[in-house]
Amino acid sequence: MSDDDYCLIDATRPPPADGPPYAECVLCREPTEHPESYKGITLCPVCEWQEAQRTACSG
Repeated sequence: MSDDDYCLIDATRPPPADGPPYAECVLCREPTEHPESYKGITLCPVCEWQEAQRTACSG
């Protein structure tokens, strides 16, 4: 195991939407920057930032 393996986070993000309708955030139900047609987890910018802070590697 290399030193770079300690913090592997899946950083895939849905594509940005060209315009409404926007998908709802799965945590707070606010509109996101992602298209409503996207199948998967969508987070608004605030929840996305908070989730990144929560899951960030410390060290």
